[in-house]
Amino acid sequence: MRFIFLILLTLSLNASDILTLYRNNGIAEIEKKMDIELTKTKYWENYLKDKDTRFGFMESYLNVLTCNKNNSTLNLYRLNAQNKYKLQKEYGAFTGKLKGDKIKEGDLKTPIGVYHLIKKLEKVDSFYGPMAFVTSYPNTYDKYRGKGGHGIWIHGLPTEQERDEFTKGCIAINNSNIECLAKNIDISKTILIINSKKVKQEISKEKLTTILSHLYIWRYAWKYNDFKSYISFYDTDFIRVDGLNYKKFKNYKKRVFNKTEKRTIIFTNINIIPYPNTDNIYQITFNEHYKSDTFEFNGNKILIIKLTEDNYIKILTEK
Repeated sequence: MRFIFLILLTLSLNASDILTLYRNNGIAEIEKKMDIELTKTKYWENYLKDKDTRFGFMESYLNVLTCNKNNSTLNLYRLNAQNKYKLQKEYGAFTGKLKGDKIKEGDLKTPIGVYHLIKKLEKVDSFYGPMAFVTSYPNTYDKYRGKGGHGIWIHGLPTEQERDEFTKGCIAINNSNIECLAKNIDISKTILIINSKKVKQEISKEKLTTILSHLYIWRYAWKYNDFKSYISFYDTDFIRVDGLNYKKFKNYKKRVFNKTEKRTIIFTNINIIPYPNTDNIYQITFNEHYKSDTFEFNGNKILIIKLTEDNYIKILTEK
């Protein structure tokens, strides 16, 4: 009974319609109609109505770190009891000696982008202070654009040496602040956004609604074997993170779709963040559960998409 009420709320159908669908076609037909509802902007408009979209749509992150390279600050925002991201701390920060986005190893620039903190290092050379957080640079979008280099950290200041008022590309804050930061974040629930200026805030719910509905249109085409619709979401300049280009990817996916298997595809912990220093690029991450007759996957998915002028999403790269 609880399941039927859930369907009624989702589909706005009466009990007779639900029972008739179930009697004639089984539960699969009801599931398909629910999947259609997830593609509609009306559902997402209502879902986002009371969400804090200051930095985008986030289901995974309790903490947001924003770095403004121009004014040398690292800010910590935390999701409070009212589910709003509020500023907790502002730290003074050193960044790369040279301005602009990092392109290659040794260019003395701090990258502009969206990054995870993948590891906390508590035993580091004294030059980096008491500890460091390793970022995910180069990320999926960095690799798509051919950017190089590695080893971008958030770290402390030397305990035994002198240092310049800049870094080779990392973000450095004083040692009491790095210790404070460590006490106040869970790195698995923290995202880092770096820009040359103030990180954009108050993201358009209208755009996020469009992206979410299109994400589920893409999922619907994938789940119900509509290859033409599925592949239309991919930009012709698409390159998968392993180097597979659009043409080869299209041929590979066509072979997969030709199997016409039943697919289970579930997305959870969805996050959509506008990419810094761009007008129409977004990073989408989520946990994906995929199961077919021949393959099963449970793990993290990353899409880099652009939102076109006519409000369609095009996937540039994925991992």
